[in-house]
Amino acid sequence: MAKLYIKTFGCQMNEYDSSKMADVLKASHGYELTADPEAADLLLLNTCSVREKAQEKVFSELGRWKEWKAARADRLIGVGGCVASQEGEALAARAKIVDVVFGPQTLHRLPELLEETRRTRRPAVDVSFPEIEKFDRLPEPRAEGPTAFVSIMEGCSKYCSFCIVPYTRGEEVSRPLDDVLAEVDSLVAQGVREVTLLGQNVNAYRGKMADGGECDLALLIHLLARFETLGRIRFTTSHPAEFGDALIEAYAVEPKLAGYLHLPVQSGSDRILGMMKRGYTRAQYLDKIRRLRAARPGLALSSDFIVGFPGETEADFEQTLQLIEEARFDSAFSFIYSPRPGTPAANLRDNVPEAVKHERLARLQARIRSLGADYARRLVGTVQRVLVEKPAVKGGGRLAGRTACNRWVNFDIADGAPGPLSRDPPEAWIGRFVDLEITEALPNSLRGRLVQLAEPLAA
Repeated sequence: MAKLYIKTFGCQMNEYDSSKMADVLKASHGYELTADPEAADLLLLNTCSVREKAQEKVFSELGRWKEWKAARADRLIGVGGCVASQEGEALAARAKIVDVVFGPQTLHRLPELLEETRRTRRPAVDVSFPEIEKFDRLPEPRAEGPTAFVSIMEGCSKYCSFCIVPYTRGEEVSRPLDDVLAEVDSLVAQGVREVTLLGQNVNAYRGKMADGGECDLALLIHLLARFETLGRIRFTTSHPAEFGDALIEAYAVEPKLAGYLHLPVQSGSDRILGMMKRGYTRAQYLDKIRRLRAARPGLALSSDFIVGFPGETEADFEQTLQLIEEARFDSAFSFIYSPRPGTPAANLRDNVPEAVKHERLARLQARIRSLGADYARRLVGTVQRVLVEKPAVKGGGRLAGRTACNRWVNFDIADGAPGPLSRDPPEAWIGRFVDLEITEALPNSLRGRLVQLAEPLAA
């Protein structure tokens, strides 16, 4: 039986793509996933080019794989994802061990690329952008637990000055509405209780409808909420410039839409936002946050920040810290700016000293951690609806699930489970919604006590 090993860098879109690579290769060649790279017949590296020194990390990883290739000449090595898209044939020319190079939009062509490299004994490269073809060629969706990612669009057309994504994943292309609904229907039939809708700019979704119209993200959420056993809907990642009224209204009227939003802002300075070409001002961003919190009181909010963008002054950075105070983010991803080759910002003079960048990042992260801890403490004593996803890391009959606000909670089914429920084995709880009273806030998770099962048991 052929074995496949995949190492994934980057975002949730890449995690989704890696799972689809496994599905495609299982259907075409019978490959089975393995966690042991030395046992694999095919090794794939799914790359990300968003952060600093992305290319160097790829070639460093391939250097470690060189000895495995030398040990077995018939072992194949492929590189996919955004670095592959960016480098193309140059990647295979530099790393002689690489047999296949493919982009995010051509992962469905992996079977043909493997056959080509076997036939020609030369690297097979395809980093084109065939738009929606990728989704038409993927195998039927396969659920692995009670949650699932569903990619509803690809690419980004915003062209922020610092971002490489439009160049590596292409322009925005939305999947037709019926295709998305069919995928979710299949996943729900397999026991999925929560879906996360994915896209580089997911709220730009404009799926074609059978009647010739277009479905936006808000309408898609309302349609998915009609799936009876689908209990929760999430989406990521959003761009503030296209976060419209209909989507804000969805938070007010659609209880299945999770009370959590990741809305990247990047900076609190209008001057820096303009240089980044983000397409909104600080005031416009904060106005959306105020309206969202009015629509959904208690909304958990996370964001992205870039620290040390070229030309960022201390005054610019202070405006970012002030925005954090006003918006009250409870979590965030934050990074020191690094130029991405080929982007407009790469031509700017990177004039913020490294020591200053690191000091600012430490200050920002400390404040976010403090706000996150405050938010977690406020949850203590409240009752939260949790989807049980897996056994807790420490085991012992404990289970773990996420709240609507995206916080992990560990609980013991023996602590508060009524009547016969306490005798159910832990695995029987996975996929159930439960109401938990939050009893303790820890640095990276919460603890809870079972109040009640939030839904009737299946017959």
